[in-house]
Amino acid sequence: MDITLSQCFIAVDDHEAALAFYRDALGLEVRNDVEFEGMRWTTVGSPAQPDVEIVLEPPLADPNASPADRRAAAELLAKGMLRGVIFRTDDCDATFERVRAAGGEVLQEPVDQPYGVRDCAFRDPAGNMLRFNQPKGG
Repeated sequence: MDITLSQCFIAVDDHEAALAFYRDALGLEVRNDVEFEGMRWTTVGSPAQPDVEIVLEPPLADPNASPADRRAAAELLAKGMLRGVIFRTDDCDATFERVRAAGGEVLQEPVDQPYGVRDCAFRDPAGNMLRFNQPKGG
């Protein structure tokens, strides 16, 4: 039995700003863009991984959520308290320069980590932290 990753989710508060970042700055392709019951989901992914998608969704994508829960989720997103994703790259320094040149908010410049990667970190327009890892020797 094989189990593989299909989708992961990132909360965003502005889909157009998120698309400009994930599509234009990171070079991911837009695979789907759906609106339903006043909410919007957009899927993006790397051309190198056609079976893995990142779903850009509202902070609380549940039509039954209370207004208080929606506010709480939006506040956590605004504080950068929701988890992001870690991308793998074959050139951390080049990735860093590309994302920084595209206006990405730098959290950490490229550095060799003691746990076996060279990595850097940015915030996306919604405040999610994204790390870009290059395995040592890669």
